[in-house]
Amino acid sequence: GMLLNLSVSDHSRSDSLLLSWDEPEGGAEEYSLALSSLGSGTLLQNGSVGPNITSFWFHGLTPGTYYEIEVTATLACMDTASQTVTAQTSPSPVRNLSLSSSGSSAVLHASWEHASGQRDSYHLALYHSDSQTLVRNASILPDTSTFLFDGLLAGSEYALKVSTLAGSSQASTSIHQWTAPSIPTQLRLSPGSSTNLLASWAGAGGAAWLYLMLRNLLTQTVTKTLSAKRGLTSYTFQHLHPGTQYWLGLSAVAGPYTVEGPNATAWTYPLSPTNVTLSSAEEQRSLQAHWSSPEGERDFYLVTLREAEDSAPTRNISVGGDNGHVTFHGLSPGKQYSVQVTAVAGPYRASARSTAAWTQPLAPSGVSLSSQGSPYSLLASWEEAMGEGYVLALRPMEHPVKNSSLLRGVTNFTYEGLRPGTLYTFEVSTVAGPYTSTPRRISNWTYPLPPEQLTLSNQGHSTSLQASWRAAPSGSTGYTGTLWETKSQEQVGNMSVGNNWTNVTFEDLVPGRQYTLEMAAMAGPYRSSVRSATDWTYPLAPSGVTLTNTRRPLGLSAFWDKAAGDVDQFHLQLYSKSHPLQRNISVGPNTHNFTFLGLSPGVQYFLKVTVLAGPYRSSSHFATEWTYPLSLANVSVQPGRSPQELHVSWVESGGGRDHLVQLSVAESLSVIRNVSVPRGVTHLDLEGLMPGSRYRVEIISQAGPHRTSSQTAIGYTVPLPPLSLSASPVSAAWALAVHWETPPGQRDGYLLSVHEEGSSSPARNLEAGKDSTNITLAGLTPGTCYFVGIWAVAGPYRSLPKNITGCTVPAAPTDLSLTNPGSSSELHTWWNKPPGRRDHYRVILYSLTTQSRERVQTLSQDAQNITWTHLEAGSRFAVQVIAVKGLFEASSTNVTQWTYPLAPANFTLGSPSASALQASWAATGRGAEGYVVELYDTASSSRAGHTALAGDARSHTFKNLNPGTRYSVAVRATAGPYHTSTPNLTHCTREYDALLA
Repeated sequence: GMLLNLSVSDHSRSDSLLLSWDEPEGGAEEYSLALSSLGSGTLLQNGSVGPNITSFWFHGLTPGTYYEIEVTATLACMDTASQTVTAQTSPSPVRNLSLSSSGSSAVLHASWEHASGQRDSYHLALYHSDSQTLVRNASILPDTSTFLFDGLLAGSEYALKVSTLAGSSQASTSIHQWTAPSIPTQLRLSPGSSTNLLASWAGAGGAAWLYLMLRNLLTQTVTKTLSAKRGLTSYTFQHLHPGTQYWLGLSAVAGPYTVEGPNATAWTYPLSPTNVTLSSAEEQRSLQAHWSSPEGERDFYLVTLREAEDSAPTRNISVGGDNGHVTFHGLSPGKQYSVQVTAVAGPYRASARSTAAWTQPLAPSGVSLSSQGSPYSLLASWEEAMGEGYVLALRPMEHPVKNSSLLRGVTNFTYEGLRPGTLYTFEVSTVAGPYTSTPRRISNWTYPLPPEQLTLSNQGHSTSLQASWRAAPSGSTGYTGTLWETKSQEQVGNMSVGNNWTNVTFEDLVPGRQYTLEMAAMAGPYRSSVRSATDWTYPLAPSGVTLTNTRRPLGLSAFWDKAAGDVDQFHLQLYSKSHPLQRNISVGPNTHNFTFLGLSPGVQYFLKVTVLAGPYRSSSHFATEWTYPLSLANVSVQPGRSPQELHVSWVESGGGRDHLVQLSVAESLSVIRNVSVPRGVTHLDLEGLMPGSRYRVEIISQAGPHRTSSQTAIGYTVPLPPLSLSASPVSAAWALAVHWETPPGQRDGYLLSVHEEGSSSPARNLEAGKDSTNITLAGLTPGTCYFVGIWAVAGPYRSLPKNITGCTVPAAPTDLSLTNPGSSSELHTWWNKPPGRRDHYRVILYSLTTQSRERVQTLSQDAQNITWTHLEAGSRFAVQVIAVKGLFEASSTNVTQWTYPLAPANFTLGSPSASALQASWAATGRGAEGYVVELYDTASSSRAGHTALAGDARSHTFKNLNPGTRYSVAVRATAGPYHTSTPNLTHCTREYDALLA
């Protein structure tokens, strides 16, 4: 019938349904509507509307209930169209939803009144309000009206959404509630400073808010209140009174719940007193302590007097928190004291210490001053006196006072850095605080110094030495000295000069000889210690230095002449600018030549001969010579990165300035390339060469005027691969003809590799001459593909390979036969499997009798027979079997065969006259190639007639028969060698009478 396309919606009303439909084509005269209960079919509401109205409201329905609605449209000519739809009203939400913690910190209890109407189930979703995360998700039966949520967080607000589910619709109601808070634990209150208290607690996550109240216990007033959000675990109260006790109370708050928590008390640190001083009192042996009281509170002051030396308490006095001074009486004279004032508040203390104060000290006794033979120091000593320390003063005759201060316990002092040969006066006094005793005095002399910075220098002269020194400090009167030959200890001369002299020169000395000068300074009654200096006169340089080359053994010989004067030894320095290592040889004073062996070949060496006399040297001019270079070792010639390159490498075996690489064609001695490379380079790439050619390389090492050749190395460039490679089968013989084009360059020949496809046997390798461009690969397997690779070969190197795949022609099947199993519709084909491989066979059957299309079959490579069915009877066929390999085929010779003919139908006999019998028949199917009619005399069983007819014959008459005689006749259909006969029929010829009648 006609579809009205009904649709139903509730527009979020649980007691109503809006039905809508499409107006049918051509319109409707009226619509009748009926609403029934689904399942029972009870009619609940009905109605009707006129034309052009396409919607209708059903009200007063039960929420969450399934209904069936039928709409009937009255069409023209009293025709009607009806359609039914099923719909469900939305469910209604629950009523009076409540969520209560009942004072629990981990449980919420939900309850509600059932929603009106029907429902499938309730769905409860509990959310944590702060994080907006879903905590619990539950679906419960429709008759359940309570649910318990446990394992919740203390002091947290939760939101519950209860949904009534009916079909795919739902109606929801939400409510919020708090769990009761949990009380924080481990409340601690401790001072952070004199005005701060640090409060800390644990388990703060169980309350939404913490309420803290701090109370001053001294004034009993509330100092600070604080509300803190969840998670806070500490708080610092600032700007409090120092030295005051406070009480802290803590409450946990969550929504409407408040729970009193623990409390704690603590003191703030007191402040230290300020301006603490200790000074002398009016009374003898007394000290008075003063201080200023700081801000804040304290219980009392503890005043402690200490001896400054060991800090041991001497007196302890407690005074009220408002006091500011204390006096100590009966103290020991000449001692240092300090006072410590401590403010005490509860368990805490804050201290301040004064500076030290002293009593009047005693003067030292037993003072002495000793020079101990030193020109730079005097040792002062005394007996110990009580006090803070000592003040020392040393007075030279012409210089100001030199003062020093020492601590108590020291009874001697050494003055360092004094002026030699000087008279000093020493004073010592005892100091105790601001007090100083009367001094004690004593005098003594320092020893004079020897000459300073005494040197003896030749100043580059070979026959004189100059002595020089720095003048001694005041107190010296002059200098004396003696010059000696160091080795023989013979005295050469004496000197005596005034204190204003600083140098003297000794003349007419021997070159290269060592001398020693001893010298002392005089000051008053004292003589300084002796100072000595030594030096050599400058030696004379050698002459006639030469350096000559020796080839075997490889070395250099040095020669020189000795000059006048003394010589300790000759030093020979042989070095090369190209080698960091140098040869240093020392020889005796009587040696005038030396040969250096084991030198590096091909290196320029420089020789310097130096005369040594003491620390002085005198060198000759440089002599120079080259050692012979060695021939290069391990010369290797390898193919380069391209067929036109050779890579030449070698190992440097000794010296040389540079190398000359000479390249020549191997068959010729003429050099075609000369390349010079510096020393240190061990390889060279030669480019632009002929591919596949044999080259000769010789490297000449050059060192100064000397040259040495390496051994000759032979190398090949890599040949280029053949071009335009092809492989085609040779049909007559099972072979492949491989052709290629000659590439540029040279080569020694070609190497071919032949591998049968799919075979695990090793590849077959063949060689071809360098001028060859083809080769025939014979003796292959028929119908097989071969991978053929070819390389151009030059020496030991091959070109990149060229590869191609070629297949041989398959072998044709043999001994093909086509046989008839005695059937008029089947023929059997057989053949022998030929050698080699093939992809498949293609077998073709031709009909030689009719013009029908040939039949073609594709068989697997291992097939050897096929049966042809549904053939035409009495027909001649020819069969051909073709072996196929890729694009190549090999065919057998054709063979023919006939199917058996069908026997003629409707065979009848009649006698048209007394001497004749007529046989008639009809062809079956397409007929036969021919017919044979045979006549037998029934009485004698002898053949009376035999006739062969064409295939279009349908009757035959035997004449000249005996009247009134019974004959037997059969007709055979023939096809090739096969025939099929009708059953024999018998009939009598007419009698003469019958003929006459």
